[in-house]
Amino acid sequence: MDYPLATPHEIASAESLIESWMTEQLADENTISSVERDPERGTRRWVMRLEGEQKNFIAIWFTLGQRNLHVESYFMPAPEENEAQVYEYLMRRAEKMIGFSFAIGVEDAVFLIGRVPVKWIDEVELDRLLGSIYFYTEQSFRPAMRLGFASRFKD
Repeated sequence: MDYPLATPHEIASAESLIESWMTEQLADENTISSVERDPERGTRRWVMRLEGEQKNFIAIWFTLGQRNLHVESYFMPAPEENEAQVYEYLMRRAEKMIGFSFAIGVEDAVFLIGRVPVKWIDEVELDRLLGSIYFYTEQSFRPAMRLGFASRFKD
């Protein structure tokens, strides 16, 4: 979906809000282990690393563009076995997710992705994005890994 272009002022405001929100989250939330900004000049991209329970670490990339804030997280590597069952499981999980979907990316790895228009960005929406990725990852990671790497999980 293409969202309308944001004005330079809206992008600057969103960038400032994201920066302050991330700084606040790092100070207040004990599950967030780090926040870094992409050092490339002119890039509006951050990575936030969280400590999970089912998945040890969850890295979430936030990329602010002219139209939207793209949010993505590496979910799992490409399954080694039961590939059809893994993808069926993820598609069934995606049916219940709000604002996010699973996608196949680099090296056939599975990513969790979402995006919202720049105009929607506020602290509540950033909290929702962060919480959703955390929840969807924690809820789906172990079952997907058990299917995709079944021989490694035998007791």
